[in-house]
Amino acid sequence: MKNFIKGFRFTPSNYPAEVEAKIQKYRKQGYKLPPRKVLRTPEQLEGIRESAKINTALLDYISENIREGMSTEEIDVLVYDFTTSHGAIPAPLNYEGFPKSVCTSINDVVCHGIPNKNEILKSGDIINVDVSTIYKGYFSDASRMFMIGDVNPDMQRLVQVTKECMEIGIAAAQPWKQLGDVGAAIQEHAEKNGFSVVRDLCGHGVGMQFHEEPDVEHFGRRGTGMMIVPGMTFTIEPMINMGTYEVFIDDADGWTVCTDDGLPSAQWENMILITETGNEILTY
Repeated sequence: MKNFIKGFRFTPSNYPAEVEAKIQKYRKQGYKLPPRKVLRTPEQLEGIRESAKINTALLDYISENIREGMSTEEIDVLVYDFTTSHGAIPAPLNYEGFPKSVCTSINDVVCHGIPNKNEILKSGDIINVDVSTIYKGYFSDASRMFMIGDVNPDMQRLVQVTKECMEIGIAAAQPWKQLGDVGAAIQEHAEKNGFSVVRDLCGHGVGMQFHEEPDVEHFGRRGTGMMIVPGMTFTIEPMINMGTYEVFIDDADGWTVCTDDGLPSAQWENMILITETGNEILTY
């Protein structure tokens, strides 16, 4: 998958004057600022929004069709067929060797679960379906949790608190704040509810490539990290564990990330645009 930037990049001559002045002020004060290439132009945002609309419609389609008794391979087929029927490409397919069009992560699988015809959804399961779309060279990324049949109350609570963590993280992602503010807000809510935040995986910039700067950690300290600047697009996708935050990668496939203690994990993901007055959720 080639890495490239379409269109032009923001420079001091074409970026809004007030924003440019703040960038220069904070740079002189020693703050870490994002590279210009991740500050989106209006043309780029138009393409990113089109991609995000398809990605969101895809998650709606999965929500309508996911059911007890289906295999995760069937989910993969739904994702591939829907995406390609809209003239788009599933971003995960063949990305660094990933063999499928979607990540399906059940119960103690934190993320990057590989669809399998022998993996059947059963009552009591929780599953994260993570979809990413390339449309006309523009990328989008989001995921949702689904509860299958009769899910026990503790797992239901994990799913709900994880969604709240994502929402709190989005609320904290404000222009001229710092990424550490986002991570701290998420971590505080998760730990207040008796859960833990996965440290080894994070959100990321997305739009012109599948994974770009910045890394968006879901734990941290306020007043630290890269400054959040209008024009950035990135995901907030906390992975919250019922037990320990420690995880491992399954040696059998080199992709599937599982909790160390075998207890459940949940994840919600949205992609946002930082604006001059706040942020805009680009996916559902």
